[in-house]
Amino acid sequence: MTAKENYELWLKKVTDEDVKKGLLAMKDDEKRIENCFYKDLEFGTGGLRGELGAGSNCLNVYTIRKVTQGIANSMKHYGMKTACCSCDSRNYSDVFKATVAEVFAENGIKTYITTELMPTPFLSFITRYYKADMGVMITASHNPARYNGYKVYGSDGCQLTDNAANELTGYIEAVDAFEVKTENLQHYIDSGLVEYVSDDVIETYLKTVFAQHIGFADGLKVTYSALNGTGYKLVPEMLKRMKVSELKLVDEQCHPDGNFPTCTYPNPEKAEALALGLKTAEENGSDILIATDPDADRVGTAVCHDGKYVLLTGNEVGVLLTDYLLARKKENGTLPVRPVIVKTIVTTDLVRKVAAPYDAEIFDVLTGFKYIGDVIAKLERKHEENRYVLGFEESYGYLSGTYVRDKDAVNASMLVAEMTAYYKKKNMTLVDRLNQIYAEHGYYEHKLMSFDFPGADGQAKLKSLLENIRKSLPKTIAGSKVVKFVDYLTQTEADLPKSNVLSFTMEDASKLIIRPSGTEPMVKMYLTATKTEEENQKKFALMKAELEKMFDR
Repeated sequence: MTAKENYELWLKKVTDEDVKKGLLAMKDDEKRIENCFYKDLEFGTGGLRGELGAGSNCLNVYTIRKVTQGIANSMKHYGMKTACCSCDSRNYSDVFKATVAEVFAENGIKTYITTELMPTPFLSFITRYYKADMGVMITASHNPARYNGYKVYGSDGCQLTDNAANELTGYIEAVDAFEVKTENLQHYIDSGLVEYVSDDVIETYLKTVFAQHIGFADGLKVTYSALNGTGYKLVPEMLKRMKVSELKLVDEQCHPDGNFPTCTYPNPEKAEALALGLKTAEENGSDILIATDPDADRVGTAVCHDGKYVLLTGNEVGVLLTDYLLARKKENGTLPVRPVIVKTIVTTDLVRKVAAPYDAEIFDVLTGFKYIGDVIAKLERKHEENRYVLGFEESYGYLSGTYVRDKDAVNASMLVAEMTAYYKKKNMTLVDRLNQIYAEHGYYEHKLMSFDFPGADGQAKLKSLLENIRKSLPKTIAGSKVVKFVDYLTQTEADLPKSNVLSFTMEDASKLIIRPSGTEPMVKMYLTATKTEEENQKKFALMKAELEKMFDR
Protein backbone atom coordinates (compact mmCIF):
# COMPACT_ATOMS: atom_id res chain seq x y z
CA MET A 1 0.00 0.00 0.00
CA THR A 2 1.37 3.42 -0.96
CA ALA A 3 1.45 6.35 1.48
CA LYS A 4 -1.36 8.02 -0.49
CA GLU A 5 -3.51 4.87 -0.38
CA ASN A 6 -2.90 4.52 3.35
CA TYR A 7 -3.91 8.16 3.80
CA GLU A 8 -7.16 7.59 1.89
CA LEU A 9 -7.91 4.54 4.06
CA TRP A 10 -7.48 6.58 7.21
CA LEU A 11 -9.76 9.29 5.84
CA LYS A 12 -12.50 6.68 5.47
CA LYS A 13 -12.10 4.94 8.82
CA VAL A 14 -11.00 7.58 11.34
CA THR A 15 -13.68 8.79 13.75
CA ASP A 16 -11.56 10.60 16.36
CA GLU A 17 -12.10 14.32 15.82
CA ASP A 18 -8.51 15.44 16.47
CA VAL A 19 -7.04 12.85 14.12
CA LYS A 20 -9.66 13.67 11.48
CA LYS A 21 -8.70 17.36 11.62
CA GLY A 22 -5.04 16.42 11.19
CA LEU A 23 -5.83 14.32 8.13
CA LEU A 24 -7.82 17.09 6.47
CA ALA A 25 -5.10 19.65 7.22
CA MET A 26 -2.53 17.72 5.15
CA LYS A 27 -4.74 16.84 2.15
CA ASP A 28 -2.75 19.09 -0.21
CA ASP A 29 0.67 18.42 1.31
CA GLU A 30 2.05 15.35 -0.46
CA LYS A 31 5.38 15.48 1.39
CA ARG A 32 3.60 15.50 4.75
CA ILE A 33 1.37 12.62 3.66
CA GLU A 34 4.46 10.65 2.57
CA ASN A 35 6.22 11.15 5.93
CA CYS A 36 3.11 10.36 7.97
CA PHE A 37 2.00 7.28 6.02
CA TYR A 38 4.99 5.69 4.26
CA LYS A 39 5.22 3.13 7.08
CA ASP A 40 3.74 2.15 10.42
CA LEU A 41 5.50 3.70 13.39
CA GLU A 42 8.15 1.13 14.28
CA PHE A 43 8.09 -0.69 17.60
CA GLY A 44 11.49 -1.55 19.02
CA THR A 45 13.43 -1.97 22.25
CA GLY A 46 12.63 1.66 23.07
CA GLY A 47 8.93 1.06 22.41
CA LEU A 48 7.42 3.77 20.22
CA ARG A 49 8.54 7.33 19.74
CA GLY A 50 7.31 9.71 17.10
CA GLU A 51 5.69 13.02 16.31
CA LEU A 52 2.16 13.68 17.48
CA GLY A 53 -0.28 13.79 14.62
CA ALA A 54 -2.45 11.92 12.18
CA GLY A 55 -1.01 8.95 10.33
CA SER A 56 0.37 5.45 10.76
CA ASN A 57 3.88 6.85 11.33
CA CYS A 58 2.74 9.26 14.08
CA LEU A 59 1.55 9.05 17.67
CA ASN A 60 -2.23 9.18 17.98
CA VAL A 61 -5.00 7.15 19.63
CA TYR A 62 -5.03 4.68 16.71
CA THR A 63 -1.33 3.84 16.83
CA ILE A 64 -1.62 3.60 20.63
CA ARG A 65 -4.58 1.20 20.31
CA LYS A 66 -2.75 -0.90 17.74
CA VAL A 67 0.40 -1.44 19.80
CA THR A 68 -1.54 -1.95 23.04
CA GLN A 69 -3.82 -4.55 21.45
CA GLY A 70 -0.76 -6.35 20.09
CA ILE A 71 0.79 -6.42 23.56
CA ALA A 72 -2.52 -7.58 25.04
CA ASN A 73 -2.68 -10.45 22.51
CA SER A 74 0.83 -11.50 23.49
CA MET A 75 -0.02 -11.29 27.19
CA LYS A 76 -3.10 -13.46 26.75
CA HIS A 77 -1.05 -15.99 24.80
CA TYR A 78 1.33 -16.33 27.75
CA GLY A 79 -1.36 -16.18 30.43
CA MET A 80 -0.37 -12.73 31.69
CA LYS A 81 -3.13 -10.90 33.54
CA THR A 82 -1.90 -7.59 35.02
CA ALA A 83 -0.35 -4.35 33.77
CA CYS A 84 0.58 -0.86 34.98
CA CYS A 85 0.47 2.45 33.13
CA SER A 86 1.60 6.01 33.82
CA CYS A 87 2.39 9.12 31.81
CA ASP A 88 4.42 12.32 31.77
CA SER A 89 3.41 15.93 31.15
CA ARG A 90 3.44 15.85 27.35
CA ASN A 91 0.47 16.78 25.19
CA TYR A 92 -1.99 13.88 24.87
CA SER A 93 -0.10 11.82 27.47
CA ASP A 94 -3.16 11.58 29.72
CA VAL A 95 -5.33 10.61 26.72
CA PHE A 96 -2.88 7.91 25.67
CA LYS A 97 -2.63 6.59 29.25
CA ALA A 98 -6.41 6.20 29.37
CA THR A 99 -6.36 4.54 25.93
CA VAL A 100 -3.79 1.98 27.10
CA ALA A 101 -5.85 1.17 30.20
CA GLU A 102 -9.06 0.85 28.15
CA VAL A 103 -7.50 -1.58 25.66
CA PHE A 104 -5.90 -3.72 28.35
CA ALA A 105 -9.12 -3.80 30.39
CA GLU A 106 -11.21 -4.70 27.35
CA ASN A 107 -8.94 -7.74 27.03
CA GLY A 108 -9.53 -8.72 30.66
CA ILE A 109 -6.13 -7.46 31.87
CA LYS A 110 -6.24 -5.83 35.31
CA THR A 111 -4.52 -2.47 34.95
CA TYR A 112 -3.13 -0.12 37.62
CA ILE A 113 -2.83 3.50 36.51
CA THR A 114 -1.52 6.61 38.21
CA THR A 115 -3.99 9.32 39.20
CA GLU A 116 -1.65 11.97 37.82
CA LEU A 117 1.52 12.27 35.81
CA MET A 118 4.50 10.56 37.44
CA PRO A 119 8.19 9.99 36.62
CA THR A 120 9.27 7.09 34.43
CA PRO A 121 11.15 5.36 37.30
CA PHE A 122 7.89 5.32 39.27
CA LEU A 123 6.34 3.22 36.49
CA SER A 124 9.21 0.77 36.87
CA PHE A 125 8.63 0.79 40.62
CA ILE A 126 4.87 0.11 40.51
CA THR A 127 5.33 -2.64 37.93
CA ARG A 128 7.54 -4.40 40.47
CA TYR A 129 5.36 -3.36 43.44
CA TYR A 130 2.17 -4.85 42.01
CA LYS A 131 4.05 -7.82 40.53
CA ALA A 132 2.48 -6.84 37.23
CA ASP A 133 3.26 -8.74 34.03
CA MET A 134 3.76 -5.62 31.94
CA GLY A 135 4.22 -1.86 32.35
CA VAL A 136 3.65 1.03 29.92
CA MET A 137 4.98 4.56 30.28
CA ILE A 138 3.67 7.29 27.98
CA THR A 139 6.64 9.60 27.43
CA ALA A 140 9.06 10.91 24.84
CA SER A 141 11.58 11.68 27.56
CA HIS A 142 13.51 14.85 26.65
CA ASN A 143 12.37 15.23 23.02
CA PRO A 144 10.81 18.50 21.77
CA ALA A 145 7.11 19.15 22.38
CA ARG A 146 5.96 17.75 19.02
CA TYR A 147 6.95 14.23 20.15
CA ASN A 148 5.44 11.63 22.40
CA GLY A 149 6.28 7.99 23.04
CA TYR A 150 5.42 4.63 24.53
CA LYS A 151 7.88 2.63 26.64
CA VAL A 152 7.20 -1.01 27.55
CA TYR A 153 8.47 -2.73 30.69
CA GLY A 154 8.56 -6.38 31.69
CA SER A 155 7.56 -7.84 35.06
CA ASP A 156 11.03 -7.03 36.45
CA GLY A 157 10.43 -3.31 35.85
CA CYS A 158 13.05 -3.23 33.08
CA GLN A 159 12.43 -1.98 29.55
CA LEU A 160 12.10 -4.82 27.10
CA THR A 161 15.30 -6.11 25.61
CA ASP A 162 15.79 -7.09 21.96
CA ASN A 163 14.27 -10.60 21.87
CA ALA A 164 11.13 -9.65 23.80
CA ALA A 165 10.58 -6.53 21.69
CA ASN A 166 11.07 -8.46 18.46
CA GLU A 167 8.49 -11.04 19.50
CA LEU A 168 5.98 -8.33 20.42
CA THR A 169 6.45 -6.71 17.02
CA GLY A 170 4.86 -9.72 15.33
CA TYR A 171 1.77 -9.47 17.52
CA ILE A 172 1.51 -5.71 16.92
CA GLU A 173 1.85 -5.93 13.15
CA ALA A 174 -1.07 -8.39 13.03
CA VAL A 175 -3.49 -5.84 14.55
CA ASP A 176 -5.80 -3.60 12.54
CA ALA A 177 -5.96 -0.39 14.56
CA PHE A 178 -9.47 0.37 13.33
CA GLU A 179 -10.80 -2.95 14.65
CA VAL A 180 -9.80 -2.21 18.27
CA LYS A 181 -12.97 -1.26 20.17
CA THR A 182 -13.27 -0.19 23.82
CA GLU A 183 -15.60 1.41 26.34
CA ASN A 184 -14.68 4.60 28.17
CA LEU A 185 -12.25 4.47 31.10
CA GLN A 186 -14.89 4.95 33.81
CA HIS A 187 -16.65 1.78 32.66
CA TYR A 188 -13.54 -0.28 33.47
CA ILE A 189 -12.94 1.54 36.76
CA ASP A 190 -16.49 0.67 37.80
CA SER A 191 -15.93 -2.97 36.83
CA GLY A 192 -12.71 -3.18 38.83
CA LEU A 193 -10.52 -3.92 35.79
CA VAL A 194 -8.80 -0.55 36.14
CA GLU A 195 -7.55 0.64 39.53
CA TYR A 196 -5.79 3.83 40.51
CA VAL A 197 -2.41 3.68 42.28
CA SER A 198 -2.85 4.91 45.86
CA ASP A 199 -0.89 7.66 47.61
CA ASP A 200 0.49 4.97 49.94
CA VAL A 201 2.43 3.49 47.04
CA ILE A 202 3.92 6.89 46.21
CA GLU A 203 5.07 7.21 49.82
CA THR A 204 6.58 3.71 49.68
CA TYR A 205 8.53 4.74 46.58
CA LEU A 206 9.82 7.92 48.27
CA LYS A 207 10.91 5.97 51.35
CA THR A 208 12.67 3.42 49.16
CA VAL A 209 14.56 6.11 47.28
CA PHE A 210 15.44 7.90 50.51
CA ALA A 211 16.90 4.66 51.88
CA GLN A 212 19.67 4.93 49.26
CA HIS A 213 21.20 8.05 50.85
CA ILE A 214 24.43 7.98 52.85
CA GLY A 215 24.44 11.48 54.37
CA PHE A 216 22.27 14.59 54.25
CA ALA A 217 22.33 17.83 52.30
CA ASP A 218 22.05 20.22 55.26
CA GLY A 219 23.78 23.54 54.70
CA LEU A 220 23.14 23.41 50.95
CA LYS A 221 21.28 26.01 48.88
CA VAL A 222 19.59 24.39 45.87
CA THR A 223 17.74 25.75 42.85
CA TYR A 224 15.56 23.17 41.14
CA SER A 225 13.85 23.11 37.74
CA ALA A 226 11.36 20.46 36.65
CA LEU A 227 11.51 21.73 33.03
CA ASN A 228 7.69 21.67 33.06
CA GLY A 229 7.74 17.92 33.66
CA THR A 230 6.93 15.23 36.18
CA GLY A 231 9.65 15.94 38.73
CA TYR A 232 7.74 18.93 40.06
CA LYS A 233 6.42 17.15 43.18
CA LEU A 234 8.70 14.24 44.03
CA VAL A 235 12.11 15.87 43.56
CA PRO A 236 11.38 18.87 45.85
CA GLU A 237 9.89 16.49 48.39
CA MET A 238 13.03 14.35 48.32
CA LEU A 239 15.31 17.38 48.66
CA LYS A 240 13.32 18.52 51.69
CA ARG A 241 13.77 15.08 53.26
CA MET A 242 17.48 15.47 52.61
CA LYS A 243 17.38 18.60 54.79
CA VAL A 244 18.62 21.11 52.23
CA SER A 245 18.86 24.48 53.96
CA GLU A 246 17.20 26.39 51.13
CA LEU A 247 15.25 25.20 48.09
CA LYS A 248 14.30 27.63 45.31
CA LEU A 249 12.07 26.46 42.46
CA VAL A 250 12.28 27.91 38.95
CA ASP A 251 8.77 29.34 38.82
CA GLU A 252 8.38 29.35 35.02
CA GLN A 253 9.32 25.66 34.82
CA CYS A 254 7.86 24.18 37.99
CA HIS A 255 4.38 23.32 36.62
CA PRO A 256 3.66 20.59 34.04
CA ASP A 257 3.22 21.93 30.51
CA GLY A 258 3.55 19.74 27.41
CA ASN A 259 4.30 22.74 25.22
CA PHE A 260 7.51 23.43 27.18
CA PRO A 261 7.13 27.19 26.67
CA THR A 262 10.50 28.21 28.12
CA CYS A 263 12.74 26.05 25.91
CA THR A 264 12.30 24.25 22.60
CA TYR A 265 14.28 21.22 23.72
CA PRO A 266 13.53 20.27 27.38
CA ASN A 267 16.73 18.30 27.77
CA PRO A 268 19.00 18.98 30.78
CA GLU A 269 21.95 18.07 28.56
CA LYS A 270 21.33 21.32 26.65
CA ALA A 271 22.55 24.63 28.05
CA GLU A 272 19.49 26.46 26.69
CA ALA A 273 17.17 24.31 28.81
CA LEU A 274 19.06 25.40 31.93
CA ALA A 275 19.18 29.13 31.14
CA LEU A 276 16.26 30.09 33.38
CA GLY A 277 17.52 27.79 36.10
CA LEU A 278 20.95 29.40 36.02
CA LYS A 279 19.41 32.86 36.20
CA THR A 280 17.34 31.83 39.23
CA ALA A 281 20.35 30.17 40.89
CA GLU A 282 22.46 33.27 40.42
CA GLU A 283 19.74 35.52 41.86
CA ASN A 284 19.33 33.17 44.80
CA GLY A 285 23.01 32.55 45.43
CA SER A 286 22.49 28.79 45.25
CA ASP A 287 25.34 26.32 45.58
CA ILE A 288 23.91 24.15 42.84
CA LEU A 289 21.26 23.98 40.13
CA ILE A 290 19.48 20.66 39.61
CA ALA A 291 17.19 20.18 36.60
CA THR A 292 15.23 17.08 35.55
CA ASP A 293 13.80 16.24 32.15
CA PRO A 294 10.03 15.92 31.48
CA ASP A 295 9.73 12.30 32.63
CA ALA A 296 12.22 12.81 35.49
CA ASP A 297 14.71 10.10 34.66
CA ARG A 298 17.62 12.42 33.73
CA VAL A 299 19.37 15.08 35.79
CA GLY A 300 21.36 18.12 34.71
CA THR A 301 23.69 19.82 37.17
CA ALA A 302 25.41 23.20 37.41
CA VAL A 303 27.63 24.00 40.38
CA CYS A 304 28.73 27.40 41.65
CA HIS A 305 32.54 27.47 41.50
CA ASP A 306 34.62 30.62 42.05
CA GLY A 307 31.49 32.72 41.69
CA LYS A 308 30.46 31.22 38.33
CA TYR A 309 28.13 28.35 37.47
CA VAL A 310 29.81 25.43 35.76
CA LEU A 311 27.66 22.98 33.79
CA LEU A 312 28.71 19.40 34.50
CA THR A 313 28.38 16.72 31.87
CA GLY A 314 26.77 13.33 32.42
CA ASN A 315 30.21 11.72 32.31
CA GLU A 316 31.55 14.12 34.93
CA VAL A 317 28.64 13.59 37.33
CA GLY A 318 28.87 9.82 36.82
CA VAL A 319 32.58 9.84 37.66
CA LEU A 320 31.97 12.06 40.70
CA LEU A 321 29.16 9.82 41.98
CA THR A 322 31.27 6.69 41.45
CA ASP A 323 34.14 8.25 43.37
CA TYR A 324 31.86 9.56 46.13
CA LEU A 325 29.78 6.42 46.68
CA LEU A 326 32.73 4.05 46.69
CA ALA A 327 34.73 6.24 49.08
CA ARG A 328 31.87 6.94 51.48
CA LYS A 329 30.72 3.31 51.56
CA LYS A 330 34.27 2.18 52.28
CA GLU A 331 34.53 4.84 54.98
CA ASN A 332 31.34 3.74 56.77
CA GLY A 333 31.92 0.01 56.30
CA THR A 334 29.08 -0.67 53.85
CA LEU A 335 31.15 -1.20 50.70
CA PRO A 336 30.52 -4.72 49.38
CA VAL A 337 33.29 -7.07 48.32
CA ARG A 338 33.92 -6.60 44.60
CA PRO A 339 31.49 -3.70 44.14
CA VAL A 340 29.81 -3.34 40.74
CA ILE A 341 29.69 -0.21 38.57
CA VAL A 342 27.74 -0.42 35.30
CA LYS A 343 28.17 1.98 32.38
CA THR A 344 27.31 2.08 28.69
CA ILE A 345 29.93 1.65 25.96
CA VAL A 346 29.67 5.35 25.04
CA THR A 347 30.28 6.44 28.64
CA THR A 348 33.69 7.60 29.87
CA ASP A 349 36.44 5.07 30.59
CA LEU A 350 37.78 7.36 33.32
CA VAL A 351 35.45 5.57 35.72
CA ARG A 352 37.68 2.48 35.43
CA LYS A 353 40.63 4.34 36.93
CA VAL A 354 38.48 5.90 39.66
CA ALA A 355 37.00 2.55 40.66
CA ALA A 356 40.21 0.49 40.46
CA PRO A 357 41.44 1.17 44.04
CA TYR A 358 38.18 -0.33 45.36
CA ASP A 359 38.57 -3.58 43.40
CA ALA A 360 35.35 -2.75 41.60
CA GLU A 361 34.05 -4.74 38.65
CA ILE A 362 33.05 -2.54 35.71
CA PHE A 363 30.36 -3.76 33.32
CA ASP A 364 30.15 -2.19 29.85
CA VAL A 365 26.72 -2.47 28.24
CA LEU A 366 25.01 -1.18 25.12
CA THR A 367 23.36 2.24 25.11
CA GLY A 368 20.05 2.13 26.95
CA PHE A 369 19.42 1.83 30.66
CA LYS A 370 17.57 -1.44 30.13
CA TYR A 371 20.96 -3.05 29.68
CA ILE A 372 22.08 -1.67 33.05
CA GLY A 373 18.85 -3.05 34.49
CA ASP A 374 19.68 -6.41 32.93
CA VAL A 375 23.00 -6.50 34.81
CA ILE A 376 21.13 -5.80 38.07
CA ALA A 377 18.75 -8.67 37.26
CA LYS A 378 21.66 -11.05 36.63
CA LEU A 379 23.24 -10.07 39.95
CA GLU A 380 19.89 -10.61 41.64
CA ARG A 381 19.55 -14.11 40.21
CA LYS A 382 22.94 -14.93 41.73
CA HIS A 383 21.87 -13.31 45.04
CA GLU A 384 24.61 -10.71 44.56
CA GLU A 385 22.48 -7.58 44.12
CA ASN A 386 24.18 -6.08 47.19
CA ARG A 387 27.32 -5.71 45.02
CA TYR A 388 25.60 -3.13 42.82
CA VAL A 389 26.69 0.42 43.69
CA LEU A 390 25.90 2.58 40.65
CA GLY A 391 24.79 2.42 37.06
CA PHE A 392 25.04 5.45 34.80
CA GLU A 393 25.19 6.66 31.23
CA GLU A 394 26.71 9.76 29.69
CA SER A 395 23.24 11.04 28.78
CA TYR A 396 22.60 12.17 32.39
CA GLY A 397 20.99 8.99 33.73
CA TYR A 398 21.95 7.46 37.12
CA LEU A 399 20.70 4.86 39.60
CA SER A 400 22.21 3.80 42.92
CA GLY A 401 19.66 1.21 44.09
CA THR A 402 18.09 -2.00 42.79
CA TYR A 403 14.48 -1.03 43.61
CA VAL A 404 13.80 -0.09 39.96
CA ARG A 405 15.33 -1.05 36.63
CA ASP A 406 15.59 2.36 35.05
CA LYS A 407 17.47 5.58 35.65
CA ASP A 408 15.88 7.67 38.38
CA ALA A 409 16.18 11.45 38.60
CA VAL A 410 14.58 11.50 42.06
CA ASN A 411 17.36 9.23 43.29
CA ALA A 412 20.05 11.10 41.34
CA SER A 413 18.90 14.54 42.53
CA MET A 414 19.13 13.28 46.10
CA LEU A 415 22.65 11.90 45.58
CA VAL A 416 23.96 14.98 43.77
CA ALA A 417 22.65 17.24 46.55
CA GLU A 418 24.13 14.99 49.23
CA MET A 419 27.50 14.82 47.46
CA THR A 420 27.62 18.60 46.92
CA ALA A 421 26.86 19.24 50.60
CA TYR A 422 29.57 16.76 51.65
CA TYR A 423 32.25 18.63 49.71
CA LYS A 424 30.90 22.03 50.75
CA LYS A 425 31.60 21.07 54.37
CA LYS A 426 35.19 20.47 53.26
CA ASN A 427 35.27 23.92 51.59
CA MET A 428 35.26 22.28 48.17
CA THR A 429 32.96 22.27 45.16
CA LEU A 430 32.27 19.40 42.79
CA VAL A 431 34.59 21.13 40.32
CA ASP A 432 37.37 21.06 42.91
CA ARG A 433 36.93 17.33 43.41
CA LEU A 434 36.74 16.72 39.67
CA ASN A 435 40.02 18.56 39.16
CA GLN A 436 41.61 16.37 41.85
CA ILE A 437 40.43 13.28 39.97
CA TYR A 438 41.89 14.62 36.70
CA ALA A 439 45.19 15.40 38.44
CA GLU A 440 45.37 11.84 39.73
CA HIS A 441 44.10 9.88 36.71
CA GLY A 442 44.51 12.12 33.66
CA TYR A 443 42.25 14.58 31.86
CA TYR A 444 39.35 13.11 29.88
CA GLU A 445 37.20 15.31 27.66
CA HIS A 446 34.12 14.22 25.73
CA LYS A 447 32.03 15.76 22.98
CA LEU A 448 28.73 14.68 21.45
CA MET A 449 27.91 15.51 17.84
CA SER A 450 24.70 14.68 16.01
CA PHE A 451 23.28 15.01 12.50
CA ASP A 452 19.55 14.86 11.73
CA PHE A 453 18.13 12.55 9.04
CA PRO A 454 14.35 13.23 9.10
CA GLY A 455 11.70 11.50 7.04
CA ALA A 456 11.80 8.47 4.76
CA ASP A 457 14.57 9.87 2.55
CA GLY A 458 16.71 10.73 5.58
CA GLN A 459 16.52 7.27 7.11
CA ALA A 460 17.48 5.61 3.82
CA LYS A 461 20.42 7.97 3.42
CA LEU A 462 21.66 7.30 6.96
CA LYS A 463 21.52 3.55 6.42
CA SER A 464 23.59 3.79 3.23
CA LEU A 465 26.15 6.10 4.85
CA LEU A 466 26.78 3.65 7.69
CA GLU A 467 27.08 0.80 5.21
CA ASN A 468 29.64 2.82 3.25
CA ILE A 469 31.72 3.41 6.39
CA ARG A 470 31.77 -0.33 7.03
CA LYS A 471 32.90 -0.98 3.45
CA SER A 472 35.70 1.56 3.60
CA LEU A 473 36.97 1.84 7.18
CA PRO A 474 39.17 4.87 7.92
CA LYS A 475 42.77 3.96 8.80
CA THR A 476 43.36 7.29 10.56
CA ILE A 477 41.01 9.73 12.30
CA ALA A 478 42.04 13.30 13.07
CA GLY A 479 45.65 12.50 12.20
CA SER A 480 45.91 9.53 14.54
CA LYS A 481 46.14 5.87 13.51
CA VAL A 482 43.14 3.65 14.28
CA VAL A 483 44.45 0.82 16.46
CA LYS A 484 41.14 -0.81 17.35
CA PHE A 485 37.82 -1.05 15.51
CA VAL A 486 34.68 -2.72 16.87
CA ASP A 487 31.49 -3.26 14.88
CA TYR A 488 28.85 -4.19 17.44
CA LEU A 489 26.77 -5.85 14.74
CA THR A 490 29.42 -8.53 14.28
CA GLN A 491 31.73 -8.41 17.34
CA THR A 492 32.19 -11.54 19.45
CA GLU A 493 34.60 -10.19 22.08
CA ALA A 494 31.95 -9.00 24.55
CA ASP A 495 28.76 -10.79 25.59
CA LEU A 496 26.44 -8.12 24.20
CA PRO A 497 23.46 -8.14 21.82
CA LYS A 498 24.08 -7.07 18.24
CA SER A 499 23.77 -3.33 17.76
CA ASN A 500 24.35 -0.86 14.91
CA VAL A 501 27.33 0.81 16.58
CA LEU A 502 30.84 1.51 15.25
CA SER A 503 33.74 2.16 17.64
CA PHE A 504 37.20 3.48 16.71
CA THR A 505 40.12 3.78 19.16
CA MET A 506 43.21 5.71 18.06
CA GLU A 507 46.85 5.32 19.08
CA ASP A 508 46.75 8.61 21.02
CA ALA A 509 43.90 7.18 23.20
CA SER A 510 41.29 9.34 21.48
CA LYS A 511 38.05 7.57 20.63
CA LEU A 512 35.07 7.85 18.27
CA ILE A 513 31.80 5.93 18.56
CA ILE A 514 29.05 6.26 15.94
CA ARG A 515 25.47 5.05 16.39
CA PRO A 516 22.02 5.95 15.08
CA SER A 517 19.70 7.26 17.79
CA GLY A 518 17.09 4.77 18.93
CA THR A 519 14.56 7.50 19.67
CA GLU A 520 15.13 10.29 17.13
CA PRO A 521 15.91 10.47 13.37
CA MET A 522 19.60 11.26 13.85
CA VAL A 523 23.05 9.76 14.09
CA LYS A 524 25.07 10.40 17.25
CA MET A 525 28.87 10.56 17.46
CA TYR A 526 30.72 10.33 20.74
CA LEU A 527 34.21 11.85 20.74
CA THR A 528 36.86 11.34 23.44
CA ALA A 529 40.24 13.05 23.82
CA THR A 530 42.69 12.65 26.70
CA LYS A 531 45.34 15.36 26.29
CA THR A 532 45.36 18.97 27.48
CA GLU A 533 42.26 21.11 27.02
CA GLU A 534 43.91 22.98 24.12
CA GLU A 535 45.04 19.77 22.42
CA ASN A 536 41.62 18.21 22.92
CA GLN A 537 39.86 21.12 21.22
CA LYS A 538 42.16 20.81 18.22
CA LYS A 539 41.45 17.08 18.11
CA PHE A 540 37.68 17.66 18.30
CA ALA A 541 37.86 20.25 15.51
CA LEU A 542 39.69 17.78 13.25
CA MET A 543 37.21 15.01 14.11
CA LYS A 544 34.29 17.33 13.42
CA ALA A 545 35.62 18.25 10.00
CA GLU A 546 36.15 14.61 9.06
CA LEU A 547 32.73 13.56 10.33
CA GLU A 548 31.02 16.35 8.40
CA LYS A 549 32.73 15.11 5.26
CA MET A 550 31.93 11.48 6.12
CA PHE A 551 28.22 12.27 6.59
CA ASP A 552 28.02 14.68 3.66
CA ARG A 553 27.39 17.79 5.79
